[in-house]
Amino acid sequence: MMWRWNQTSLEDFILQGLFDDSFNHLCLFLLIMLVFLTAVSGNSLTILLICADPRLHTPMYFLLSQLSLMDLMHVSTTIPKMATNYLSGKKSISFVGCATQHFMYLSLGGAECVLLALMSYDRYVAICHPLRYTVLMSRRVGVMMAAMSWLSGSVNSLILTSVLMSFPFCGSRIIHHFYCELPAVLKLVCGNITLYETTVYICSVVLLLLPIILVSTSYGFILHSVIQMRSAGSKRNAFATCSSHLIVVSLYYGASMFSYMRPKSQRTPLQDKVGSLFYSIITPTLNPLIYTLRNKDVAKALKRVLKRDIVA
Repeated sequence: MMWRWNQTSLEDFILQGLFDDSFNHLCLFLLIMLVFLTAVSGNSLTILLICADPRLHTPMYFLLSQLSLMDLMHVSTTIPKMATNYLSGKKSISFVGCATQHFMYLSLGGAECVLLALMSYDRYVAICHPLRYTVLMSRRVGVMMAAMSWLSGSVNSLILTSVLMSFPFCGSRIIHHFYCELPAVLKLVCGNITLYETTVYICSVVLLLLPIILVSTSYGFILHSVIQMRSAGSKRNAFATCSSHLIVVSLYYGASMFSYMRPKSQRTPLQDKVGSLFYSIITPTLNPLIYTLRNKDVAKALKRVLKRDIVA
């Protein structure tokens, strides 16, 4: 009996995907692949620039490189499998593949939530305590922040993924999504999952609302300091420094809350797909564009690297 249950539990899942064989869906697929390539290029370029230019070897840009690495891994976790299934005509994903994909996307999502909150603290120190910045935000502190982000996301994901994939799956194994997202996989579980759903909700609160509180607190202090500044130029620089981070935070937290903190009665498969598509590919694509186009230091680093290559 146990052997039969294990065999059933380890069977492949079927990913419904996003597209059918129509021409409109083919155009949509090509558009998403273009966005995917933009995300990969933009985040890879950001990481390379920060590594290559010594002037960007500061805690702020180190954290930005970690954000780009998370975004790069995030889009690589879901989109290639979706594209492979669409082009091959197959829709299956193995049990191990589904578990791995679930762990990766959940781990990276949690890590990014924590990292964005810690980046707001970096901006708070830079604007409210500029003279103590090198002490409060040393290289060691930056590495500890990055490690804390990766570790918290991985531990949360490991617990939720291991428990979810240990449940028995019965009936149809069709996942109404384009990757193994938690709510979509959870619908296939047979048995009492009330305690697990409560745990997921608590984890969502911890990894979303607590970082939002930290971000709000940091920017509350920043706003108070900016109002007290007498120089209009200093105010502009402060707002320019913070605006990119605020835009990224709003996009990511907004999409994540839409996907994970809505009541179950208000969820539909289409809404889940749109929300997941937004934070799994649109946000990672926009992040490097927002930071690169609006950041003078990164733009100057790009020019220096290009000049260096031309001279060479």
